[in-house]
Amino acid sequence: MKYSKEEVMQYVLEEDVKFIRLAFCDVFGKQKNISIMPEELPRAFEYGIAFDASAIAGFGDETKCDLLLHPDAETLMLLPWRPEHGKVVRMFTHITYPDGTPFECDTRSLLKSAVEDAKRAGYSFAFGAELEFYLFELDEKDKPTKVPYDDAGYMDIAPEDRGENIRREICLTLEQMGIQPESSHHEEGPGQNEIDFRYSDALTAADNAKTFETIVKTIARRNGLCADFSPKPLENAPGNGFHINLSVKPSPSSDNLYYAIAGILDKIEEMTAFLNPTENSYKRFAQSKAPGYVSWSSENRSQLIRIPAAVGEYCRAELRSPDPTANPYLAFALIIYAGLYGLENKLSMPSAANINLYKADAQTLSKFKKLPGDLRSACKAAATSDFIQAHVPAKILEIYCNK
Repeated sequence: MKYSKEEVMQYVLEEDVKFIRLAFCDVFGKQKNISIMPEELPRAFEYGIAFDASAIAGFGDETKCDLLLHPDAETLMLLPWRPEHGKVVRMFTHITYPDGTPFECDTRSLLKSAVEDAKRAGYSFAFGAELEFYLFELDEKDKPTKVPYDDAGYMDIAPEDRGENIRREICLTLEQMGIQPESSHHEEGPGQNEIDFRYSDALTAADNAKTFETIVKTIARRNGLCADFSPKPLENAPGNGFHINLSVKPSPSSDNLYYAIAGILDKIEEMTAFLNPTENSYKRFAQSKAPGYVSWSSENRSQLIRIPAAVGEYCRAELRSPDPTANPYLAFALIIYAGLYGLENKLSMPSAANINLYKADAQTLSKFKKLPGDLRSACKAAATSDFIQAHVPAKILEIYCNK
């Protein structure tokens, strides 16, 4: 349900809400928040709530440290794991300078702009997220270890799969918060899990991805465990992917989707620093169903982009290179702009790679472009890209490539 400002204030009054979390992300997608009391809500809606941004990654130094958070009423959610009496709710926000100027490092607002640009061009994009994570045990001081919660494998069941009840609790919590999970299962790695949720518009999908991460970490801790979303938590086990499913409308046929995919394939090397923003990200590539080359195919999980069998409105593409350290707002924005580039130029798709790239010989692999092999190479591709410079504020580009 999407609320208006008036409905939010009425809800807070009638439902015994005592704390309102105003949520936002730093440039790398790490979620932050400030809690306010109900009496401050009218001021938050009219003027915004000031905060010191100097300690937030990418938000500047002490010289210009005052920014304002403006709650988005439509994103109101009750946090069901908090007390029943004196409830806690959360709203996402947009960020401005004190004079009302939009803050250029607010990546949620960047995604809003991308959605509007697509709308003006006559298109809309929908996204679905598949985030993988590991469950690790805690030590005697409640500190995370690298000891997996179980030794189960892909789609195993209990008792080998010890994460079954935790995934159940996560799915039920998602439902309570209005996020509809589609499926859940044990992944290939020991203690590794995946939960997928339904398609939605770009902004909602990104909000849901951040909400999902919070829910998983919260419920894992409640069960005496640590949830790890890092790209490669264990050296000799599969990495965590953030597989992004997308579709584009209008879609009377699959042509528009193919144009968009062609644009993404064309710009993927330049985008990789934002889809895979840590050194650890590149340890995942080219193994255990993680791509290493710029390629596509149908129903082939060794490729960068997979197009599952479907027709009409169900036709979609799955981008398999991003990992959970990506900021979903920035990732979705760049995917939209790359898709628009392909649509506006009616780019042709390269030939499908209907082979297993993990088992291909060197001569076969030499015909494909490689994804950047490390963060430095990815940053160099981004820093010299006209496409990235057109769609990523210089301040964010500087932060990502010179951190």
